Amino acid sequence: MGNRILLVEDEEKIARFVELELLHEGYEVVKKKDGRAGLTAALEETFDLIVLDVMLPSLNGLEILRRVRKESNVPIILLTARDSVMDKVAGLDAGADDYLTKPFAIEELLARIRVALKRRRMSNQETHTLVVGDVELDSDRHEVTVRGENVELTNREFELLSCLMENKGIVMDREKLINTVCGYDYIGETNIIDVYIRYLRTKIDDRYGIKLIHTVRGVGYVIKDNTDTSK
Repeated sequence: MGNRILLVEDEEKIARFVELELLHEGYEVVKKKDGRAGLTAALEETFDLIVLDVMLPSLNGLEILRRVRKESNVPIILLTARDSVMDKVAGLDAGADDYLTKPFAIEELLARIRVALKRRRMSNQETHTLVVGDVELDSDRHEVTVRGENVELTNREFELLSCLMENKGIVMDREKLINTVCGYDYIGETNIIDVYIRYLRTKIDDRYGIKLIHTVRGVGYVIKDNTDTSK
């Protein structure tokens, strides 16, 4: 069998349809229909990816997500009927790797699963530390420090900062950043990158009085090796 996927979905018709499609694609599937059963499986078994509905009986998907993230960085794709930028940001900030709104095309879900699994494989192969000025990013430990002090970042914030630091001095447009951070199959508001840039600036630039992330109007963002206090 291929990659092992946990599917947590209480709507039986949707769950069965997705399960059959995943099996057809060669994945091994474990299906759970309520939150507590899903959480138990996620914490006690090993999976390559989790497809997680937000609205679940007994325990909602966001709470499951938060608890799983304390133990594991397994890729998690959220399924929900809610469709707003802030709902998406809430899910991604809680540690989700992707977010798909119902109703969805099964081809889109399969594409996002492939992207998430590929990203995980690439992440597992990469072992390096990035340094720009006083900012250090350790991909092995999934840690960011500024002047030796640890900075807590969500998964998406970490991925965005890593992308910008890897391309230091190169202006990255929003489309490239969305493709890197959210996946090539992301469909949604482009200003989600601006939201995460604002979060990064609050946690790094503003907090430490440096100018790390620069805006190139009409294009995108760039990180420069400049950590002085001039704004």
